[in-house]
Amino acid sequence: MPREAEPSNNERAFILEALQQDIRLDGRALESFRDIRLSFGDEYGVADVQLGKTRVLARIAASLTAPFPDRKFDGIFTITTELSPMASPAFEVGRQTETETLLSRLLEVALRRSSALSTESLCLLAGSKVWSLTATCHILSHDGNLLDSCCIAILAALQHYRIPDTTVRGEEVVVHSVEERNPVPLAMLHHPLCVTMFLFEGGEKVVVDATLREQQCCEGEVVVTANKHGEVCQIAKLGGVPSDALVLLKCVDVAVAKVKELDTLIAKALGRDAATRDIGGLMAELSAENAR
Repeated sequence: MPREAEPSNNERAFILEALQQDIRLDGRALESFRDIRLSFGDEYGVADVQLGKTRVLARIAASLTAPFPDRKFDGIFTITTELSPMASPAFEVGRQTETETLLSRLLEVALRRSSALSTESLCLLAGSKVWSLTATCHILSHDGNLLDSCCIAILAALQHYRIPDTTVRGEEVVVHSVEERNPVPLAMLHHPLCVTMFLFEGGEKVVVDATLREQQCCEGEVVVTANKHGEVCQIAKLGGVPSDALVLLKCVDVAVAKVKELDTLIAKALGRDAATRDIGGLMAELSAENAR
């Protein structure tokens, strides 16, 4: 099985010595993200996130299906990740790595189990017809901090997606095309985002948004998932050195502040995309009721 190229002893010593002096190789502060570029595709539900040299593409797809027998009033929401050799030579096609398994589980807890999306709103006919929503995250380039990039991409894609409008006639469900009716946005209950903190110097120094080289030199990771209201949805300590309670509290404070910044960035990107699509006020005209 191929492995990620490890930094040399000289590289590792240089990175660690620089961090002891609160210096990062790209000139950022310890608690700063790299430049984030968020763009959307021509279709609804496609989000492209570039976090430095890390690049992730998220796509939302929906189909009609039967609900689970024990959840007759809930739709289905699943998250999948695809790590290809194009992103890193350590990834293989058709073979799930530990990185992919951990990434999928953390995204599952952060976005699905935190009830970011109202699955009840996906129900059309109880016990018979529901929407099955799938968020697929493609890793295009890997330069560290995949979790935060994937979380931003999936959440932005969910807010951008528009699901086809439907009409229920007895036991029949009619799905309307875009020409017949405008598709409708998803019912989002809140917007949780992940912030990963990387620990150095025995768990005493915290670094946000590490590059791949920094990530390979770190001594542990702490993932905090929260929303803009300061509600913490998840705290995951991914092995490594033990962390003091005060360090974890600091991680939570840093994460909540960063989540507010990321939420604002996503909202602005969605606003720009909506303005681009709304040429000459066309969307308002299409959605307005006919006064006659």
